[in-house]
Amino acid sequence: MPTDRIHIFTIDELATYLKVSKSTLYKLAQEGKVPGQKVGKHWRFRREAIDHWLDQQSDKPFKPR
Repeated sequence: MPTDRIHIFTIDELATYLKVSKSTLYKLAQEGKVPGQKVGKHWRFRREAIDHWLDQQSDKPFKPR
């Protein structure tokens, strides 16, 4: 796969993309609830993995807390 087609999000970019706060995203990432990995001290997220994760989330029934 050519590397010019892989989009990698930073935590700031992904928070904007998902329309959630950075603190919520940090919590989800640390709990392993959103696909990502740490590179040094920084979180990185592949757009393809995030889009796939979103598709899977939309298939799950809503469970209020």
